[in-house]
Amino acid sequence: MKQKHEFKSIVAETLFIPLYMRAKESRRVNPILNDKAAEQLADNLEYDYSQFDGAKLSEVGCVVRGWYFDRAVKQFIDTHPRPVVVNVGCGLDTRFQRIGNRKAVFYDLDLPEVIALRRELIPEQPGNVYIAASLLETDWMDDLRQKHPDAEFIFVVEGVLMYFYEKQVKAFLHHVASRFGGGELWFDVCGTMMSRHGVKPDSLRNHEAQIRSGLSDGHLVERWEPTLQLIEQANYMKFFRSRWGFFFGQILGRMTKLCYQFSSLLGYKIISQ
Repeated sequence: MKQKHEFKSIVAETLFIPLYMRAKESRRVNPILNDKAAEQLADNLEYDYSQFDGAKLSEVGCVVRGWYFDRAVKQFIDTHPRPVVVNVGCGLDTRFQRIGNRKAVFYDLDLPEVIALRRELIPEQPGNVYIAASLLETDWMDDLRQKHPDAEFIFVVEGVLMYFYEKQVKAFLHHVASRFGGGELWFDVCGTMMSRHGVKPDSLRNHEAQIRSGLSDGHLVERWEPTLQLIEQANYMKFFRSRWGFFFGQILGRMTKLCYQFSSLLGYKIISQ
């Protein structure tokens, strides 16, 4: 029997979007992202996913983003002796299942109501621990630092920061950067064209969740937080061009600066102080 779940938080409910897009992608021949766990989860939850079926850009964007961050995490694990992966605002993400344990410890963090659902649907297992907290809190950061004093941390904040105000985003970046020198921080953003003009991604057109902050220049973060050093700012549409369709993949996708006005993927080294 399918399970129905109502969230108190409007933002928490957006977890259904990437879940559905990953499940849908995984069923394709030669998928960008192979995610059997997402297929199973989407099937087990009763939800009207049909509202996302017209969202062609989000459909490709969600899986490109997942693939991109998976790649960053794999590379970090392969190049660091004691890696800890922290998935912030994890929703029902299945990165641990996709990447496999290897030698890293994975933490998945989200609001208590999301973690309660996660525990029910994807029980914790060795090497994959859940944290029920807000990314705006700092106790969980101090706990992680204490538990793993010699570890190198990579933080992935996927599909989350655009729902927070710039002031909150700056505070979060500062809290992570001041505690986890030697690590990395990866996240995606909506561009200023979207945040300033109230433009939403196509998957959110009929959703109450609002885009509250935007960023088009990855170097701006270095000015906010000098211990964060930009590794890469990437345009979604440069990856898997054929999947975006001719206009977005071949024409708009080659206008990198313009694409950054709408969205981008960012990675930073956290310089030890």
